[in-house]
Amino acid sequence: MVRREELRHERLISSKLPDVGTTIFTVMSRLAEEHGAVNLGQGFPDYDPPAALVEALARHARGGKNQYAPMAGVRRLREALARHIERAHGLALDPETEITITSGATEAIFDAIAAVVRPGDEVIVLDPAYDSYEPSVALQGGRTVHVPLRLPDFSIDFEELARATNDRTRLLVVNFPHNPSGAVLTRADLDALAEVLRDTSALLLSDEVYEHIVFDGREHESVLRHPELARRSVQVGSFGKTFHATGWKVGWAAAPAALTSELRKVHQFVTFATSTPAQHALADVLEAEPARVTELPSFYQRKRDRFRELIATTRFRPFPVAGAYFQLVDYSDIALMPDTEFARYLTTTIGVAAIPLSPFYAAPPDTTIVRFCFAKNEQTLELAAERLRKLG
Repeated sequence: MVRREELRHERLISSKLPDVGTTIFTVMSRLAEEHGAVNLGQGFPDYDPPAALVEALARHARGGKNQYAPMAGVRRLREALARHIERAHGLALDPETEITITSGATEAIFDAIAAVVRPGDEVIVLDPAYDSYEPSVALQGGRTVHVPLRLPDFSIDFEELARATNDRTRLLVVNFPHNPSGAVLTRADLDALAEVLRDTSALLLSDEVYEHIVFDGREHESVLRHPELARRSVQVGSFGKTFHATGWKVGWAAAPAALTSELRKVHQFVTFATSTPAQHALADVLEAEPARVTELPSFYQRKRDRFRELIATTRFRPFPVAGAYFQLVDYSDIALMPDTEFARYLTTTIGVAAIPLSPFYAAPPDTTIVRFCFAKNEQTLELAAERLRKLG
């Protein structure tokens, strides 16, 4: 058998992302599988989507909805989403020109960045930040500027943000409710964001995939609720997060028509279209049960409170959690090793996978913090807590 001669990497392949390796989420999930650890690392539920959604998916697959969907998304899903956005945020969007269905929120984020960032442009991200932002900027020839959130509450330092903003700033990326901290924005924060951006030509990309997961009576303050910000924003959402179906990879981008037009130029050559039967199934549930999303805060607050109760007798010190489905903990009373080393120790020796905080930073602060995901069944959380109590 003739084997293909190996490519000489240094001569034929010059990486466009030389500093990017395998994501920490993949690394820790693989390690959890190898060691039989309870996976509280990667952010996905271990329970099924609503039965009505699964049944609708099967019905549409059997009913012939198996070919390409329209590039912008199935019309009835965009219409149902527009009604949902108007109920939730008070903004009426045109489903034909202002909403695009994408293959997950990460695709929507990439599409938005690729649509507006040119070589030499600067993009501001707030650290700790989701790890897809900077590679997406680098692929467009842009430069990522990292502005750290303030510890310990992970709030925006608006003075530092204003200093980082200049005539080269093309885009500001925000993510609230925040992954990994669970911090949320207030109306005053939106006003402060508007003030920073008001006299600039910068656009705003708002990653709001956890928009329906907020606690203790709070409301999610979407950029769509702020008229000044909405005019320059792409809001990104995730049906996977909302309906416990992360593997379906269905998200959306909502933006003014001119921005949407540019975003779709990228989208059509990245995935062109998203799963057709999944879109019809999601439209069914949004149309038939529009209030289902209002149940999410109490559903996840019970999980948050239960997990905090379960680890109360450990030496972990939990941070407050206002939104999303992650719990940050300080482990300095247990060990003083670096967070990546401690997360590996937890996974391989204690049998519980966590995500270290440092990979979310360009310049990690000197902290002893890891992230647990509490979007899990009661039995999963109890087993994880039982193992974590071995740490004393």
